Amino acid sequence: MMTQSTMTQHNATRAILAESQKGPAERLLDVVLGSSAHLWHNRPGLDVGGVWHARKHAKKSLGGTPVAPGLFVPAAVRLYGQLVEIYKLSAELFAHFASYALVETDWRDLKVACAALMLVQKRAGEPLHDDDGSVAFYDDDYRAVGEAMVLFYEKKSARMLTPKGILRVAELLETPEIAALNRAAGFGDPAAKKAPLGRWKRAATRWLALREKNLPMLQGLVRAGYKETIKKIARKAGYKPDAQVFFEVLGWKQKQAEGGHRTVGLSGDLKVQKRERFDGLAEAEICEAIVDQKLSYKDVVGRLPKDVGLTPAIMVCLLPSLSDKDLRMLTPTLEELGLMTEPEIRKRWERAIETATDQRSLHIAKNVKSKALKDKLEEASDNAAKKAVADATREADVHVMFLIDQSGSMSGAIEQSKEALSKILAGFPQEKLHIASFNTVGTVLRPKASSRAAVQHMLSGITAAGGTIHGAAVQALHTAGVRVPPGAQLVVMVVGDEAGEDGATLGRTFRELGYSVAAIGLIVNVVGNGRGTTVQGCARALDVPFTEVKVSEFDDPYQVPRVLRAMLEAPKLPGVVKQAGWVERVLKTPILALPS
Repeated sequence: MMTQSTMTQHNATRAILAESQKGPAERLLDVVLGSSAHLWHNRPGLDVGGVWHARKHAKKSLGGTPVAPGLFVPAAVRLYGQLVEIYKLSAELFAHFASYALVETDWRDLKVACAALMLVQKRAGEPLHDDDGSVAFYDDDYRAVGEAMVLFYEKKSARMLTPKGILRVAELLETPEIAALNRAAGFGDPAAKKAPLGRWKRAATRWLALREKNLPMLQGLVRAGYKETIKKIARKAGYKPDAQVFFEVLGWKQKQAEGGHRTVGLSGDLKVQKRERFDGLAEAEICEAIVDQKLSYKDVVGRLPKDVGLTPAIMVCLLPSLSDKDLRMLTPTLEELGLMTEPEIRKRWERAIETATDQRSLHIAKNVKSKALKDKLEEASDNAAKKAVADATREADVHVMFLIDQSGSMSGAIEQSKEALSKILAGFPQEKLHIASFNTVGTVLRPKASSRAAVQHMLSGITAAGGTIHGAAVQALHTAGVRVPPGAQLVVMVVGDEAGEDGATLGRTFRELGYSVAAIGLIVNVVGNGRGTTVQGCARALDVPFTEVKVSEFDDPYQVPRVLRAMLEAPKLPGVVKQAGWVERVLKTPILALPS
């Protein structure tokens, strides 16, 4: 039996476990903190050592192998392989995680990968027998979780799988490298020629049937531009509709199969709803068709005649079909069409800026001309960080201490630290954010405002030089009067290579200055092989949860909010073996059940 002292030692050493010793909770954090947001890319790319880079504007020195748009297999294999290993360690934890991924995150490709695994894994509610052959009980049916992920529906929610996501589940499972992983894990017949799909066909069939019975749902998906995707799902699932109206809504002409077994949609009165091009129509007629048919942006742009193109009037007609995310993405187009000067359109666009949940707007800003628009798009990035921080700290009063390594060992890396910090510091309330840089001396830093621009201004004078004493930053903050209110939790974030004083020494500094640390995070920024162990050692000495993430992860605009949530959630259950609060939240997520 594990004694209390042994439990404490076990908890403290979890921060620096070798990969082979990591449990499922640690590996879940690795997935969230260290995995790229995208498996699918809609533009040509380059495979550079298993990492996807956009081919357009790529430097020749980058090298790499050209890859076509679509699934980037190396990233898919890496992520799916991690998920399989977590499942093997704890199927129940993974069922919670898959449910959490669907209902609590916007990470679409993670949802697809989790749904795929749950649909094919081997826990399928099989009967377990007593010695006399009678059924003693039934095993947990975790394949039902995968089905529930496909079938999950919540009106106007962005969390459910789109038709494209449902199709991608099958496409992922059919990828030879993923099929090999599934067979190796015992999720399919190793001798079978076809890739194991588990219950995907059953789930997809039920998903299609529900929309056939509720035609407004099906018609809405067609208007949203998913017509061809739904056809592909139906073909892959071998779906047999009850009535030919299913084919009519999809504009899908039918012909008899070679075996002569088809019975629906073959009569001469099939009224196919065609989505033809707008060739020969004037701008006013196109606008009238958009309004009458409630057409979406995706459904219209490919049908416009070249001599008309996308005009301001047509764009105005399409605005009601655009989501806030669409509006942010289309900012360069709106600017080019002169629509950003229209008060009502500008007002709606600014509301879209307020709702940003990712930082892709920083990339969009590079394609607009107006400085005012660039500034507002940067504000969208700040808003995404603020939402992530608010979400992670909604259950506790959390103060955050950022310690920035500017010692000589950071030469060549300090600019990357600045760039990462400019994306995240604006997300924190100023009254709860305490920042200091350090070499052998600590310097307190205060942004003039909660914005990316203010953070960049604050960091502009930092250069790499001198020795490394993390505790100097802590001492500087204490001397400046920084105190954490009673009942509040202090999360410490260190940015650097953690090469410095002994971790126990840093731990004593926190204790002697009266700072009770709830959790420690490290944003790793290393040049060469100069990494130390100061921060990990401090977490071990203080017996608090430790998480780390590579600074390069902040290059991904979708990753920043996710990392902030995971790193900020301090433990909520003192007195027991601690896990990061994020893992607690995953475990509290109810396992999805099939809709009745």
